[in-house]
Amino acid sequence: MDLRQLEAFAAVFSAGSITGGAKLLGRSQPALTRQIQELEETLGFSVLHRAGPRVTPTEQGLRFHQEVEPVIAWLRQLRERAAAIAADKPRSLEIASIASFAAGMLPAALARLGEEALPGQVHIRAALAEQVVQSVATHVAEIGVTSLPVDHPALEIHWIGEAPCVVAVRADDPLAQAETIPLAAVAGRRLIAMANPFRWRRRVDAALERAGVQPAGLLDANTSNTALMAARAGLGIAILEPVIAYGMPLEGVAIRKLDVPISFLWGVVTPYGRPATPLVEGLIAALEEISRETLPGFVKHPPTARERLMADLFGPKPIRGAA
Repeated sequence: MDLRQLEAFAAVFSAGSITGGAKLLGRSQPALTRQIQELEETLGFSVLHRAGPRVTPTEQGLRFHQEVEPVIAWLRQLRERAAAIAADKPRSLEIASIASFAAGMLPAALARLGEEALPGQVHIRAALAEQVVQSVATHVAEIGVTSLPVDHPALEIHWIGEAPCVVAVRADDPLAQAETIPLAAVAGRRLIAMANPFRWRRRVDAALERAGVQPAGLLDANTSNTALMAARAGLGIAILEPVIAYGMPLEGVAIRKLDVPISFLWGVVTPYGRPATPLVEGLIAALEEISRETLPGFVKHPPTARERLMADLFGPKPIRGAA
């Protein structure tokens, strides 16, 4: 297995055809076909189904692509940083973030640093929380913003933010007339919420159960941006983390307080054991400033509070070896 074979597979995966992948890489179609065949021989399984000119990934190919993506990203970084070294320029800045921060508050924090402080190449990668953790832990990203829980030995948490979740409804919804919307208002309406049951969605479900509130239906999404757009379309009542709600205000959507406190927690992380550059330290401070200015009820916690916060919100950490 070599990097050219991985690049060939990633290009065909993206383009959907051998011909398209060859064009993306500037290689001949026979050369690309040969490289993918050699990759499959090395792996011991097929990564592509072939039906004439069309190709689709196999189940194993889909799983393998998840492993290839960070390698290709690392290779691109390496090339960019080598070019920066050759030109005696600062290296590129790679940031991994959950979508809500990537869409709103992260650009504002970068802008606060000033254009002159930023390197020529800045990469913001919006990803699921688990993918953010993996990107920072493997040093693909220099800094990450991810929701809790976070428990990875390869990460250093600089600070933990907390702010109350909010309700989003279409601006002409009768509920928009109130400053605070009761959780009971969800009864008989469609609930719009996040899909991941292992993060703050778990606390939303618990609050509904304690209150005995039963939504008429559910629309779940894997990003807060999608949930916010669903609320604007009038598809239901959204219970959202506050970052997307206040960090990227959307016309046609009313953001209101929720009468039941449901905290959203996130952490700013870097690779453990890797000293943060002055640029990354500045970004860490700017993210705190923007959070204080943008999010009502924002609280900053030290990294030492992580286990207590996770125990309060998700239950005590299981004892190793317990049944």
